[in-house]
Amino acid sequence: MLKNKRLLVFIFMSILIFIGLIMIFSSSYIWASFKFNDSLKYVKQQAIFIVIGYLVLYFILKLNDDFFYKKSKILLLCSFVLLVLVLIPGIGSVRNGSRSWFGIGPLGIQPSEAMKLAIIIYASKYLSGNKNAYKKIKTIIPPLIVTGLAFILIMLQPDFGTGFILVMSIVAIMFIAGVDIKYFYIFGIIGAIGVIGLVLIAPYRINRITSFLNPWSDPLGTGFQIIQSLYAIGPGGLLGFGFLNSRQKHFYLPEPQTDFIFSIICEEFGAIGAFVVILCFCILCHLIIKLSLEQNNLFKKYTIFGLGFQIIFQTILNLSVVVGLIPVTGVTLPFISYGGSSLLVTMTSIGIILNLSK
Repeated sequence: MLKNKRLLVFIFMSILIFIGLIMIFSSSYIWASFKFNDSLKYVKQQAIFIVIGYLVLYFILKLNDDFFYKKSKILLLCSFVLLVLVLIPGIGSVRNGSRSWFGIGPLGIQPSEAMKLAIIIYASKYLSGNKNAYKKIKTIIPPLIVTGLAFILIMLQPDFGTGFILVMSIVAIMFIAGVDIKYFYIFGIIGAIGVIGLVLIAPYRINRITSFLNPWSDPLGTGFQIIQSLYAIGPGGLLGFGFLNSRQKHFYLPEPQTDFIFSIICEEFGAIGAFVVILCFCILCHLIIKLSLEQNNLFKKYTIFGLGFQIIFQTILNLSVVVGLIPVTGVTLPFISYGGSSLLVTMTSIGIILNLSK
């Protein structure tokens, strides 16, 4: 049964990647033609990362299943070094207002994405080796400190969406590891105070919240993206306008191939298309959670769950933003949105999950 689940995880991951590549072409060819005089610009770049992702996944599957347990601290240290380097002008490059990229020609890599993996592996190893971690708060201080440092470095870029996903993934692992529920109330209070502070010191975050509450108060400014997203989703109806027939990608919805690609799926394939995509995510995540529950080794159980939760949580965040349930966070839809770093990390996550569940 385990082997069948692992095969199904690989199949549904590949289905989502294929859907993503098709929709990246549909949503981006007009903008790519205008900006680069090459309608396949984004598709070709994403295809390169897909090939690299499958090669990385194949390499991970060839590793011993104790590799990540033994190398967890090295992976974490390398991720911290990259997070520091990307903040240095001349090394890290600025895109969309955030210094969170290493530029490699026309391509870009986000080190914060690598940290999302490294910190889950580290926290899983720590909690699996400290069976009394749930009894005293001092025993869970090390992963909390590491998570806090990583969050601070990511916020210096700034990238709240990635930082939030990272923190919630660690909280989820601690929860299934049996950490006393009373500590989560403390985490919640500290987190709420921290979020309020981050909002107050950055005016653009306040604008995002006000535009979320009433996007029509500034329809040509902070509310523009969400309004155009809703204009794409609403008219799609049950079956949509058909492949390539989206109207919002004609310079209405900004860069629709990235965070708001689900809007174009809804517009072109309607509620049926949206349901198929969501169903694929649900099946994939169900399979990953089942694989986690069937592990006897605590490190494997926590790591598989943490990586699966990260995919689930990021998917929920992206879909919630697209339909206007939460403010814009800037996170991609796993496997589907254009973005090499996000794709490589999610494919690497699947590779680690398949490796540990061998």
